[in-house]
Amino acid sequence: MFGETVLKEIDEIRVKYPDRRSALLPSLYIAQREFGWLSQEAMQCVAKALNLSESIVRGTASFYSMFKHKPVGRHLIQLCTNVSCMILGAERLVDFLGNKYGLQPDGTTEDGRLSLVVMECIGACGTAPAMLINTDFYDNLSEKRIEEILEKYK
Repeated sequence: MFGETVLKEIDEIRVKYPDRRSALLPSLYIAQREFGWLSQEAMQCVAKALNLSESIVRGTASFYSMFKHKPVGRHLIQLCTNVSCMILGAERLVDFLGNKYGLQPDGTTEDGRLSLVVMECIGACGTAPAMLINTDFYDNLSEKRIEEILEKYK
């Protein structure tokens, strides 16, 4: 399932660590980057590449929220709804994304363009509300600002 380039990348990571389990998180990131999410098959490939049991790989992947276990849209929106963001309108922004784009938490738009995950904290309480789109950070959000930002993600 993994191409030679990906296997080489995982091998390069593996040699940096004395314990192959230490290479698991970066290897899972590589698998998710390659496939967009961590399917059972992708986790089996990581287990094989690192010579680890599938249960260790699956247990680690399921522990961390940054790993996705179902297909997501081309652009992943992670919107914080924790206390500061909530007080400053994040719940209104969730409603806006639903009404304007048909995007619900843990859902994907019909065209596969956007997926939405509601996050507990992004660590931007001083400039809330905040979100990530893929790995790009945005803060001081409003409905208008989100519309402008999403124009970049076609």
